[in-house]
Amino acid sequence: MSSATIRLTTGQALIRFLSRQWTERDGVEQRLFGGCFGIFGHGNVAGIGQALLEHQLAGDTEKLPYYLARNEQAMVHAAVGYARMRDRLSTLVCTTSVGPGATNMVTGAALATINRIPVLLLPSDTFATRVANPVLQELEDPRSYDVTANDAFRPVSRFFDRIHRPEQLIPAALGAVRVLTDPAEAGAATLALPEDVQVEAYDWPVEFFRRRVWTVARPRPDRSVLARTVEKIRTSRQPIIVAGGGVIYSGATQELAAFVEATGIPVGETQAGKGSLRWDHPSALGAIGATGTPAANALAAEADLVIGIGTRYSDFTTASNSVFGHPDVSFVNVNICAFDAAKQSGLMVTGDARETLAEVRAALPDWSVEPAYAQRAVELSQRWQRSVDELYRGDATQAAVIGAVNQAAGERDVVINAAGSMPGDLHKLWRQTDPKQYHVEYGYSCMGYEIAGGLGVKMAAPDREVFVLVGDGSYLMMSQEIVTAVAEGIKLIIVLVQNHGFASIGALSESVGSQRFGTSYRYRNPKTGLLEGPTAGGPGRERGQPRRAGDPGVVDRRLGRGAGKSQSVGRDDRRPRRNRSAGRRAGVLRLVGRAGGRDVHIGQHPRGAGVVPAGKARTAPLPLTPQERSTNEKVTSYQDRGGGCVRRARGGWLQQHWGSAGEPAGRRRRSGGRRTPHR
Repeated sequence: MSSATIRLTTGQALIRFLSRQWTERDGVEQRLFGGCFGIFGHGNVAGIGQALLEHQLAGDTEKLPYYLARNEQAMVHAAVGYARMRDRLSTLVCTTSVGPGATNMVTGAALATINRIPVLLLPSDTFATRVANPVLQELEDPRSYDVTANDAFRPVSRFFDRIHRPEQLIPAALGAVRVLTDPAEAGAATLALPEDVQVEAYDWPVEFFRRRVWTVARPRPDRSVLARTVEKIRTSRQPIIVAGGGVIYSGATQELAAFVEATGIPVGETQAGKGSLRWDHPSALGAIGATGTPAANALAAEADLVIGIGTRYSDFTTASNSVFGHPDVSFVNVNICAFDAAKQSGLMVTGDARETLAEVRAALPDWSVEPAYAQRAVELSQRWQRSVDELYRGDATQAAVIGAVNQAAGERDVVINAAGSMPGDLHKLWRQTDPKQYHVEYGYSCMGYEIAGGLGVKMAAPDREVFVLVGDGSYLMMSQEIVTAVAEGIKLIIVLVQNHGFASIGALSESVGSQRFGTSYRYRNPKTGLLEGPTAGGPGRERGQPRRAGDPGVVDRRLGRGAGKSQSVGRDDRRPRRNRSAGRRAGVLRLVGRAGGRDVHIGQHPRGAGVVPAGKARTAPLPLTPQERSTNEKVTSYQDRGGGCVRRARGGWLQQHWGSAGEPAGRRRRSGGRRTPHR
């Protein structure tokens, strides 16, 4: 090892080191860090900030582009979207000032770690020398002078270190990159950088800055465990696969398709795993769990063997441990992470998804499920898809909005969502045609992720159109990165569904007797002192009354390729119609655009926006939709027979048509799981 050194500040050394890190998998190399987001202030403006400036001006062949974000939490979300799109092989760096700038990233760090997505966070920290304590934006803890606000990153990071001396950076930086490039350890890696240490000079070994390639290995399962896996599959009669995000991150989608085509095992998908198979694949059952399709949940209830591949078995995947109903069900869990492989008391198959599937398929050359079982899976799936056709053609519903976006999107385009009722609807309804097309953050389900995450996705895949589906509640929490996208010349197609509040949690509130308290955007009533006045989005309009001429205008965000223009549009001249299920009158707005090669109206009613074919008569009442009964209410029960997903609201569409997955309705049992108040 060379003894040559170079004198640099800690900030300069870190930027130079990061710009020279690469990953390699299957012989393909790419930069580990595609760029650095930053918002400068006390702490990083003179250290990391100056280092980034010098790096840009020097014309270094090892580039680390700088991007100016508008919100610290949002830039972590953008890094997550970028890394997820790159299958965790490349990510972004995020640098902030001390105090509030740093702690703004904590939510993003938790989101990254929960979703097993690598991001590198560089929050500035207060002076290591403590010569002027307490400084501006410093958190004081009388129990210990070693505690700072950045200690909040410890529980939400997969790796954390505070650099008290320049020489500590070398092992810390290598340790952070080790975690970022290990699929079993992926999450947020945080290096807290005191503001004085950032600008302190040191003689660094030149070896530290040499180009380094980190190989992302594909570990294979233990042979004895593989043999037990094969035996369990051979002796099963009604197996089902639960495909999680690990299938996509591993690049195992083609191997999964080959495996199920050889064996006939049907596949249900988690939120992160949606896209593991094309929607029209014969073995594709679609979404599974609390937001699952009747087809997937029916077979899950009957399965005697569940093969989880790359899933962490969240409560929505298992419907709070109620969806897998066979009395003797057992689990085989293929996962790169032993922590996840051990869940559900399953057989732990620790290894890469693609390599494990290939080896299991090779060991089962002459085995497949019974033809009747495979055919039943096909029939249930086809029946559900006919239902999706009907929902996509619906009048002014959220499902129809999803249908219009689905039809407008190209085969490789991407849809982004995270919170509210739309993740559940998208999970069941979206027809994915590419492994990277469906991007719903449902680990942390963080309101505000959508636009920032969409920015990161577009940065990672500029050749794809990105459709950001977002409700007004999530939009109002974090929409600043629209400005970043405009400044960078990055195109996003944003579909904003206005509900005048938190529609999903409002429905849950109503279902538990809380009368939608605190879930609607309303003016305060000066007479009562309560938030029960007109809807905040429509001054002068009492709750339940239709919109009238003179209300605030509406802007059309056009769907489809080449989107970007917007225009104000007028009111539909038809009279308001009665919404029988809501028991109140519903106004209609008309927004005209293009979707899927056809003109559409995007209408608005009390429960949200929807899309209907242009010219279609809009005089029919609006019954409570299947999505309103399902994902909005988040109240699920399952059939003992068939496991079909049934909503307790009487006369609901799903109850009528999917009482027990096509069989006569049998006894119902409650899920036994908690009601999760997702917003």
